[in-house]
Parts: sequence; C-alpha cells; structure tokens
Amino acid sequence: MEKEEILMHAQKENKGKDVADLDAQRKGAYIAYFVGLFLIIAWDIVEGFVFHHINYGGNIAIFAMAFTAFLVKFIHLRKKHELIPMTIYGLCTIVFLVLWILQLTGVMPR
Repeated sequence: MEKEEILMHAQKENKGKDVADLDAQRKGAYIAYFVGLFLIIAWDIVEGFVFHHINYGGNIAIFAMAFTAFLVKFIHLRKKHELIPMTIYGLCTIVFLVLWILQLTGVMPR
C-alpha cells in the first residue's frame, strides 16, 4: 500500500473525522470537568466558612456531570459495571436537587 491508499483507508475508516481533533476535545472536556469540580468544591468551602451554609445548587452540577459521563460511557460500551456509579451519581443528583428546592422554598435555611 502506498501512502495515499493508507490515508484514504484511514479517512474512510474514521468517516472523515479528524482523530487528533477528537482526542484534543476529549482531553479538553476531561480537564474542564475537573476544573469545574474543584471550583464548585471551593465555592462550597468558602460559603460554608463565610455564610455558615452551603447552597446545594452547585453540587447538583457536580453529580449531574458525573452521572452524564457514566451514562454516555454505558451507552457506548454497554459494560454493566458502569451502572453502579451511574446510579449512585444519579441518586446524588436527585438528592441535591431536592435539597436545593427545599432551600429555595424556605423549608431549609439558606
């Protein structure tokens, strides 16, 4: 096979997608997830020390992101062991959503 044939075969196999670009996007999303995670945790710590309470809205984002990541991974790979963390993160998302709604309605102190 010549270089042109190998290139055409690779392009056909990848359906015209730039593998390097997809890999860079994947790495960027992975890093962005952890930056968001650490910012929300820092936000919780500062609010806890300054205001003596935590707004649960940010925590919804943490667990919803993790839930979504494991859901997508399960859909694409069909590995049953992904169901356990996905379920746990989904339940935590619901718990923090309920707590946040209770804060907004005034049932829990803000």
